[in-house]
Amino acid sequence: MRHFCLAFAMVASLGLAQDGPYKVLKTVKVGGDGGFDYVTADSEGRKLYVGRSGNPGRVNVFNLDTLEPAGEVANTMRVHGATASPRSGHGFASSSPVVMFDTKTFATIKTIDVKGNPDGYLYDSFNDRVLILSHSKPNITAIDAKDGSIVGTIDDLGSGGDRVSAVEQAVTDGKGTIYADLEDQHAIAVIDAKTLTVKTRYDLAGKGDGCAGLAIDAKNGILFAACRTPNVMVILSAKDGKILDTLPLAGSSDGAAFNPKTMEAFSSHGNGTLSIIKENSPTSFVVEETLKTMSGGKTLTLDTKTDHILIIAAEYAAPAPPPPDAPPPSAGQKGGRGGGRGQMVPGSFSIVVVGK
Repeated sequence: MRHFCLAFAMVASLGLAQDGPYKVLKTVKVGGDGGFDYVTADSEGRKLYVGRSGNPGRVNVFNLDTLEPAGEVANTMRVHGATASPRSGHGFASSSPVVMFDTKTFATIKTIDVKGNPDGYLYDSFNDRVLILSHSKPNITAIDAKDGSIVGTIDDLGSGGDRVSAVEQAVTDGKGTIYADLEDQHAIAVIDAKTLTVKTRYDLAGKGDGCAGLAIDAKNGILFAACRTPNVMVILSAKDGKILDTLPLAGSSDGAAFNPKTMEAFSSHGNGTLSIIKENSPTSFVVEETLKTMSGGKTLTLDTKTDHILIIAAEYAAPAPPPPDAPPPSAGQKGGRGGGRGQMVPGSFSIVVVGK
């Protein structure tokens, strides 16, 4: 009981609201083998894309309304996730090579050889392009969603010299500007979507570092950068980078989203929590709620039709005990000596649906 009270007091001291309008509506155990990284809702096409690792990998596709299996995009090597262009009806798996597929049949149209290590991704409706993000050069590869041609790359996101930026998540304002958070450089790169050139960088030094989630209120020009060092949401102006506020998050973020209908930003965490931040006005922000979801639920997506947040997670066995002679963990290392997360429980992969 004492441990519970202490934990609750620590949460309360951070100003994290416990009660709020959101709840877990349902948790659907869909199973399947392989690890997972990103999840993407195609709100117009009513599909949900989930990248699953394996040999070969695949993209599982679900009906966004029922979460029943709808098919899969096969043979996607080293896949992280997928997105789709409503305009062209083409989907793209962030894999190596990138797989371009038909969003109705899920059949492969072509494979696209890209350099670097495809990881995150962004569909930009401004010019119907898909951006493939990488932690090695090129950091960004832009693909024409109509025909799958590579229209350009960005090797340097303003880091200078030979340093390679660890770009994690990117967002678009829909008007020709892209923002990308650089996990290793406490910065956000501002990119011209037409020319694929870096216009400037916003430095977050002193406020947040290790930012892995990024969301945007495009109407009011506000960015929400979900950072890990410390666990905070840095809120800044998309126009000039001015810091507007910094609010605590309930865990280590690996994804963020913003709903312009409800004026709320969301950050999902591997410890099974979801932080919800309310934008009361373009200058006033508050942690509205901290919701318990499912352990391991570190990435999320927003269904703009239903306003539901969908999070992917799984159950994990306890880690194997370390050998007696294992060295103690270094500062910041997870788990005990040689410890960490155990193996994923077979068949436990789940989709968590959050809403009001």
